[in-house]
Amino acid sequence: MDRRKKDSEKTPASKASVVEASPAISASEVFTVNLLCGVGLALSLWVANTIYSINLVTDPSLTLFIISIIELPIVILLYGRYRQNRQRCSYLRAVGRGILGVPIGALLNSLGAIALGAPVTFQHLAKTLNWSLMMSLFTIVPASCVLGSSWADWKRIFAQTKPNGSIEYLICLQAYGAVIGGWFGAWPMPLDWERPWQEWPISVSYGTLSGYLVALVASLGFVLAHRRLQHVKKD
Repeated sequence: MDRRKKDSEKTPASKASVVEASPAISASEVFTVNLLCGVGLALSLWVANTIYSINLVTDPSLTLFIISIIELPIVILLYGRYRQNRQRCSYLRAVGRGILGVPIGALLNSLGAIALGAPVTFQHLAKTLNWSLMMSLFTIVPASCVLGSSWADWKRIFAQTKPNGSIEYLICLQAYGAVIGGWFGAWPMPLDWERPWQEWPISVSYGTLSGYLVALVASLGFVLAHRRLQHVKKD
């Protein structure tokens, strides 16, 4: 009996030590992370328009590629700082997880887009690939940096929508914002308006970027409201 009692007392402690929560992030850090991600998007669109004289309508493939290239280091370097299990996972390992998440996220997003009706012709291959790369940065890469291969946390955040802590609110809300924005952006595509921006993936990309930017602002508001609620409960 005594041995069983000791084992039962050790089990919760051992489990708690295996899974360490993400480090706390202040409201100012949340603002900085969201601001830098937003600035990265603005910079990429400025580079595409000013240096290459293109935009999402005239050359969607190259524009999306420029967005992905500029946004990639910003997202990975920022979210790698808030990795779980910091004693076991170094910053470089978190960066490596983020880089590995890029092609995995691109594959998942491209398969999802094709399943929902995206064209699969060779003409649209580069457009689909570059759109999927951008979507990967908004959905999979931040979670890869922070959560790694913790399936329980992935399921809790994305399937059950139960983020715990400020950094998880950022991951969850921004991913959902990009997906929902892209979904709304796809609505005009089948309409017979015959506008150039209705082609794949122009309107979807505009919707994705709009949803992501709205989520950047909304996630900051959720974090501030969550912190205020916690202070009220403590008082």
